[in-house]
Amino acid sequence: MAVPVVDPSLNPTSAPETVEPVAADPPGRPRRRPSRADMLAIGAYVLLGVFVCLNYWVDVQHRVSSHLPTDHSWFEWLFSHGAYSVRHLENPLFSARQNAPDGVNMMANTSLLGMTLPLAPVTLLFGPQVTYALYLGGALAATAGTSYWMLSRHLVRSRAAAFVSGAFLGFAPGIVHHANGQPNFVSNFLLPVIVVRVLRLGSEPGRWRRDGIVLGLLVAYQIFINEEMLLLTALACLVLVLTYAVQRPRAARARAGGFLAALGVGGGLALLLTAYPIWYQFNGPQSYRGLQGGVFHNWGEDLMAFVTFARDTVAGDEAVEKTIGLTEQNTWFGWPLVLVALAALVLLWRRSLPARIAGVLVLVFTLASIGPKVRFDGVETTVDGPWAYIPDDLPLVEMMMPTRLALVVVAAVGVLLALAWDAAAGYGRARVPAPRAAADDAGRAATTGRAARGRWVRPVGYAAITLAVLPLFPRPLPAQPVEPPPHFITAGGWRPYVPAGRTLVPVPIPSNVHGLPTLRWSALTGHEFPVPGGYFIGPNLDGEGVFGAPNRPTSTLIYTSMDTGTVPALTEENRRQAVEDLRYWKASVVVLGAHPREAVLRELMTGLIGPAQRVDDVWLWDVRPLVG
Repeated sequence: MAVPVVDPSLNPTSAPETVEPVAADPPGRPRRRPSRADMLAIGAYVLLGVFVCLNYWVDVQHRVSSHLPTDHSWFEWLFSHGAYSVRHLENPLFSARQNAPDGVNMMANTSLLGMTLPLAPVTLLFGPQVTYALYLGGALAATAGTSYWMLSRHLVRSRAAAFVSGAFLGFAPGIVHHANGQPNFVSNFLLPVIVVRVLRLGSEPGRWRRDGIVLGLLVAYQIFINEEMLLLTALACLVLVLTYAVQRPRAARARAGGFLAALGVGGGLALLLTAYPIWYQFNGPQSYRGLQGGVFHNWGEDLMAFVTFARDTVAGDEAVEKTIGLTEQNTWFGWPLVLVALAALVLLWRRSLPARIAGVLVLVFTLASIGPKVRFDGVETTVDGPWAYIPDDLPLVEMMMPTRLALVVVAAVGVLLALAWDAAAGYGRARVPAPRAAADDAGRAATTGRAARGRWVRPVGYAAITLAVLPLFPRPLPAQPVEPPPHFITAGGWRPYVPAGRTLVPVPIPSNVHGLPTLRWSALTGHEFPVPGGYFIGPNLDGEGVFGAPNRPTSTLIYTSMDTGTVPALTEENRRQAVEDLRYWKASVVVLGAHPREAVLRELMTGLIGPAQRVDDVWLWDVRPLVG
């Protein structure tokens, strides 16, 4: 199915709609090679990716995200997991190095295996901190680059239009927001290619097998990068294809056979390649069914968020974020971009099928992102949203977060920007044929009028789009210092105390609330020792997904003492439970490093399992005599 576009060389006020693509590589014509403009565009995206990650590079070994430090540490741990799996030739779909002794189902978590495994050599050479910062900036730039490439080859003629839209799609406020500790949501570089491949299915007779195979390979790989973004893309493609079929039923029917055949090949190949990992995700060890209480279903996008400037942009205000940004900032376009997008939609609606499709996507996914209750300026109203009528136990739906559906709106707005810029550029290129009769004054007057309009439409269009996107220019992501692991850990002083099959228990035990420093012990030592607890989603006793490991009596005591700053009165039952917990964790040593609550934690652990010994820069309890 060809990508429907408007021909920007025609006068937008009077030209008939054009629905064929401005493909750069039609059959029989040599493929267009990258030009200097292409290289400059890609280079600009790379520089912008470096700029966004600048605060990390200042001290890459000792800085994490200020907004999501625990997520940042989790992804450092994931890069170490990829390197560990490659180095030891272990199954990357599971890890026993966190949540000992039960382990973690990596397919049932955000594991980014499609990137952590190929980047294993980088992690082994430079450490997960460098890999994280390098990949984060590279993923932002790569998403902008593939968006630019697809737009310039398949949708618009103006390279400037493709550049502006590519920059927006790669560095939109909602994308940069997720760059704060969630690189999986900026890893969207395959999605523009997938969309174009879907739209081209059946466009070339006799090539449905090839097209299906290419699409199947892309989809299979994206599953190992971010399944959620792939699902959003699939939903967007469904709406897109249906809208095209309604708008162009004859063309859709003509290509339906080849489209469906290629789609079947692609879907079958993707399923074949990912059948076992997907089975493992839902049926393997430590898999789960849904999230306890459907915790994400109330996370809808606030209506005011659409016209508000995001925190991480030059026009953003953190004070506003505290009012309406309680969940995620997936739109946050600012009012100038909303006005420009609406104006572009109105002006291009009659003559541009892609604009109409983008408009439908904006409408559908804006409504879908609202959630079960409409939120306005930080207040949850009594008005029901679409999700109020959707059962929260439906497969796939049970894991969805309504606000993230707004990321499809981001993509649609990016396409509108490209179409609007390209249409404005078309005025400058438009050449209206001269009237047949030289004496036809009316024809001459019409030609003069169109030329006059072209002289002001082009600069006004460029200025409006530029002024709408400039306030969204990203700031460098905020970063905060983090203490390095103890020298005892990084220098390998733990090795004599942790034989094979046993566990090092760091204090505090890693968790989604308390586990930032000690989880990094595992990440920065290459997973050389397993740890209990951790930061992940795993099953509770009922098989529902919960964040982190269920608390055991000893971990509960540790967290309570940390929160209160005091050690409770300990009983013999507490001491018995501590020994039982250590046996469950297969512990051989308990280690306490520098910590704001170090004195309290040392007093607690001494009261539970006896005196500690000072080894290097940590307090250490060798518990092998206790647990056997």
